[in-house]
Amino acid sequence: MASSLKDKLREHRKKLGYSLDDLARLSGSSKSYLWELENRDERKPSAEKLTKIAEVLQVTTGYLLDEKADMDDSHVKEAFFRKFNRLDDDDKKRIQDMIDAWGKKK
Repeated sequence: MASSLKDKLREHRKKLGYSLDDLARLSGSSKSYLWELENRDERKPSAEKLTKIAEVLQVTTGYLLDEKADMDDSHVKEAFFRKFNRLDDDDKKRIQDMIDAWGKKK
């Protein structure tokens, strides 16, 4: 079901168990700014702020902005790989080792 930016922000914030205060702290935004995004129809967030909010909510900015987009597998994978790419090389190696081990269980 497609929805607006404000609906997606509220839905994903609540799904992760975050209050507006939590999301504000984690994204570097103010609580009032986030409240306006969730409650006003015509708010246009800056790209920088929206990117930080999307990262905290574990979604993509494209998903948040596209009113026709539903959270599908490609959005989930893009958000995962964005987080994965920020890891240091040692952590990436550990994850790769885990994936290789799971693949050998067959």
